[in-house]
Amino acid sequence: MEAVAIARPDPVVMKVDTPEFRSIFTKELEDLIELFRRYDHEIRVAGGAVRDILMGLCPKDIDIATTATPTEMKEIFTKENIRMVNMNGEKHGTITPRINDRENFEITTLRIDAVTDGRHAEVIHTKDWLLDANRRDLTINSMFLGFDGSVYDYFYGYDDLQKRRVAFVGDPDLRIKEDYLRILRYFRFYGRIAERIDNHDKETLRIIAKNASGLAKISGERIWQEWKKIMAGNFGCDLTVKMINSDLSASIGLPEKPNVEEFVRVFKNIESVQGGDIQPITPLSALLHTPEDAITLNLRLKFTVFERELAYFLTQNRDEFESVNELLPFQQLSLHTLGSAKLKKEYVLELLRYHGKRELYAQLKEWQIPAFPIKGNVLIEHGAPKGPKLGLVMNELKMVWAANQFDMSEPDLLGHLPAVLEKLDLARKS
Repeated sequence: MEAVAIARPDPVVMKVDTPEFRSIFTKELEDLIELFRRYDHEIRVAGGAVRDILMGLCPKDIDIATTATPTEMKEIFTKENIRMVNMNGEKHGTITPRINDRENFEITTLRIDAVTDGRHAEVIHTKDWLLDANRRDLTINSMFLGFDGSVYDYFYGYDDLQKRRVAFVGDPDLRIKEDYLRILRYFRFYGRIAERIDNHDKETLRIIAKNASGLAKISGERIWQEWKKIMAGNFGCDLTVKMINSDLSASIGLPEKPNVEEFVRVFKNIESVQGGDIQPITPLSALLHTPEDAITLNLRLKFTVFERELAYFLTQNRDEFESVNELLPFQQLSLHTLGSAKLKKEYVLELLRYHGKRELYAQLKEWQIPAFPIKGNVLIEHGAPKGPKLGLVMNELKMVWAANQFDMSEPDLLGHLPAVLEKLDLARKS
């Protein structure tokens, strides 16, 4: 167990009574507060909700910390006939009561991280709020909020929030070694609170680079969840470049020399195209040199099927279509067999965002793929092969159909079938 960081003599720095603070109060929360008061246990709002309220934001949900142990909480809720849900959290000290059968609250016992291995921690419960704050990653996440509006800030998180500064609680080196995912959390929260692109503390970045190899211990799923949030937030491009410059590439699955210049160009392209939220996999693909790099990165980060296929699609098609400035080739590409037609169109739309083709993006987005006028069984009846090769025939006919402005009937397409079979060397030998 590490030493306690330098703390304020008096942790109560202010009282709040803002609309954002008042927004958290429901009848269920008030009943919960009264319940813990009756049993002589203290509860406070913890972590992110405190930070949001102090930033003038209404928190989406609240985490609650308490001096009561999990056993004590279970005894209280059982005695009061309050149902508890999601009992998996108990091993982390979290009990989730459903108050008035209407609202769930995650309530976690104050704890100390006694033993850490860079991924997980063995914990000891405590009743000391300062010790619980001391185990948290960033000062802005280490504050508590009493239900009377008192803000408890042991490690100057409020000061850092006012200065829009991201700082670790205590020694950054020790804090990172407790859980290497905190490296990425640093960058994510920088995007959440910082007002300037490059206002990092140089010593903090040095320590991050020193510990970069520790991210190899962290599962790819956890890394990718954090990285997606970084790219979708403020300064997503600059923060990813900063991560690469802090020697994170090898530990998070990137090639030895990621294409940073292409990444910056593509990120700007995507931002210039009004297409809704950024698909993080699209700019990420710009860092990769080949489709094989996409396969390797997927092994590390465990993409969803959509993300994996999109990364492969982009790295496979970006060079060929970079100089194409007509709609038809992108319509044709949307028709190639790969899952559902809608899914394929989504890939092509991302390819257009990748290259910053705003007008073509808008046109393709509005375009509805018409129904292909001929079925596979009809093609088979007229000489097309069964099985996987039928898909090749269908794709070729779709290209002919598209080249004719999608205005061809079944007989028209059957008229082109012999030439397609000949082209694919699939004509039946007599």
